Amino acid sequence: MEKYRAIPQGYMTVGEAAKKMGVTVRTLQYYDKEGLFSPSAESEGGRRLYTDKDLITLHQILSLKSLGFSLEDIRRRLPSLETPADVANVLTEQADEMRREIERLTESLTAIQQLRAEVLQMQTVDFKKYADIIANLQMKNEFYFLIKHFDDTMLDHIRRKFDEESGKAFINRFSALNKRILKLKESGVPQDSAACQKAAEEFWNMVMEFTDGNMSMLPKLMEFGQTGGGQQDEWQKDQAAVNEYIGPALELYFSRTGMNPFGGTGGGNGSESCDHC
Repeated sequence: MEKYRAIPQGYMTVGEAAKKMGVTVRTLQYYDKEGLFSPSAESEGGRRLYTDKDLITLHQILSLKSLGFSLEDIRRRLPSLETPADVANVLTEQADEMRREIERLTESLTAIQQLRAEVLQMQTVDFKKYADIIANLQMKNEFYFLIKHFDDTMLDHIRRKFDEESGKAFINRFSALNKRILKLKESGVPQDSAACQKAAEEFWNMVMEFTDGNMSMLPKLMEFGQTGGGQQDEWQKDQAAVNEYIGPALELYFSRTGMNPFGGTGGGNGSESCDHC
């Protein structure tokens, strides 16, 4: 960097350069400090001096910054932007990065809107439960809305029993079973048929798998689908249809196998409770 006693022709001070480019003096000082854009010369009094060629470089920096490039990206890429192809390649890379960022932000916005709906339905502040909902939204678990129906005991049980992979696998199996049950119902297959009894056995086995055989969890499971609103309406409608159809099938299954999962003797008092399983 050359030094001059006075400001020679063709040079301008930092204030003049900033005014010409529509930026602040502080911005140019910061760019200089960061090693991104330094003046061509300096007066003996320490004043930064810029040329029109310097302003061309500043134009490049400001243009790239307006397109979303970080200062670090600009510092790294600017020296290599010598041909139109160089510029085009850099812009292509930036466009790809911005598309990824837009996708990420879109997913975040959707998650925020979904969480907001859940917060309003819960009617209570529970950040631990919010965190579970967010985690399930990030896993793209379409049944995230069920979390608000779980109490702390049930949520602790789920956290201990399932990780992300096993949780998704269980949900997918349960969803597939419910779809099969709905098809049986829609086809008018009677509950005492072999196909329906097989589905009832699978349904009950999945309940036992989920609860580890802990019957105290069943009342909480019975509450699912009883609160309306939001995008869970379709699930509630389907689950109600499944419960209506599979309840009598489970009564027959317990009676046929001699099972009484709710205690006592015989199959009597257990079948009544099972209507809502």
